[in-house]
Amino acid sequence: MRRTFLLEIVMILVAVAFLFPVYALITLSLKDPAQISQTPLALPAPPTTANFTKAWSAAALGPSLMNSTVITAVSLVALIALGSFAAYYLARVKSRLGYGLYVLFLLGIVLPFQLGMIPLYQMVTDLGLIGTHAGMILFYTGIQLPFTVFLYTGFIRALPRDYAHAAQIDGASHLTAFTRVVFPLLRPITGTVLILNAVFIWNDFFTPLLYLGGSGFETVPVSVFAFVGQYVSDHGLVFAGLVLGALPIVVIFLLLQRYVIKGFSSGLKG
Repeated sequence: MRRTFLLEIVMILVAVAFLFPVYALITLSLKDPAQISQTPLALPAPPTTANFTKAWSAAALGPSLMNSTVITAVSLVALIALGSFAAYYLARVKSRLGYGLYVLFLLGIVLPFQLGMIPLYQMVTDLGLIGTHAGMILFYTGIQLPFTVFLYTGFIRALPRDYAHAAQIDGASHLTAFTRVVFPLLRPITGTVLILNAVFIWNDFFTPLLYLGGSGFETVPVSVFAFVGQYVSDHGLVFAGLVLGALPIVVIFLLLQRYVIKGFSSGLKG
């Protein structure tokens, strides 16, 4: 009983430690400069939303949010389509080719992509895709595909083969069996793939800075970085910009977070 009580106290303290930066971020974003200088960590009295309006226009977050949304959404569609198809083949076909391809995908997870930054940048430049949405989508799809295939493969191996076999006996092709029967069963792991890849792509800073800097297609992290550097002395404005930049992906995470654990636990059965 005492041990359980102590464990609960420790968990509460850990939760407070994690939530305190979020509290400070939101609190400071709702204060004017006078309140920040006098009572920085107290609750805003009264709260003000003027910082959000100013930050939205000063950081040009409207175009940046659109750029991040397009790049993230199209990359996710490509990752789900390519990753699920590839994983279905790797999980169901027992051959040396399938095993070799799976090992190559695993190497793509183990090796850091920073090792290939110069060749990747040169390749995108040669394709004429520097400073474009297409270049970023191609980059993220290639970088995140090994991880996506790994997640899907583990989940598909845990699924009974009978569903697809029954569809094939009824005359369905492998493609039809996958799209009509198997893919709907992948909903839990698809949610996991969506949220993990979306968080990585949305929050990535270095790659958009390198590939999109000065193009007018900067993503949210790059725009917020430039905005913070310009208004570093106005803390309320800076924190409001940070809240606006993080809010979309936080909402998506809260909506899909239950699929993350469900997808991992289901995939680990295989």
